[in-house]
Amino acid sequence: MAAFTLRYDHPDRFVAGTVGEPGDRMFFLQVREADRLSSLVCEKQQVEVLANQIAHLLDEVSARSLSGIEIPPPVAGAADTRPLDAPISEDFRIGPMSLAWDSRHDKVVLELFSDDVEEAITAVGEIDTDALEEGVVCIIGLTPADARQFVARAQAVVAAGRPVCPFCRQPMDPDGHVCPRSNGYVNPLA
Repeated sequence: MAAFTLRYDHPDRFVAGTVGEPGDRMFFLQVREADRLSSLVCEKQQVEVLANQIAHLLDEVSARSLSGIEIPPPVAGAADTRPLDAPISEDFRIGPMSLAWDSRHDKVVLELFSDDVEEAITAVGEIDTDALEEGVVCIIGLTPADARQFVARAQAVVAAGRPVCPFCRQPMDPDGHVCPRSNGYVNPLA
């Protein structure tokens, strides 16, 4: 296990959020439990993948009726639209992530590792335990309802960015977009 563990078994709030303007945003996963607050920096793609995988996990648990718990259906919009809690100070940058269902406690469990442990676990079949013990991990337990709320907000945060070019699927800047699929022409060829 990592040298330092942040554990949130019953978080009051777990959200994805951003600081900055679209095109220059910094993405955070923020978790609060009582008077403890952790703000973890991540990439937009990590937020998107995490939200999709949590939704998939909840759907699988519901379909298989694992642990006999009632899993709420997906929600249309997030109930929590407040900004990130202040102060927003980076605890660490997220690298590898793991996701699991804890059937004993009927919770989604996330393990968010600092990016400095990535080298320790990327080699196929080999784990450098010395390097792994130097990093930080944040372990978060979410009820199914809280997990659904996280998914709804995370999807909204990701979608609130720059519009995507319909031809090349790259983000379009407000000051213009040179689309590689249209051979560099500013206006797409139709």
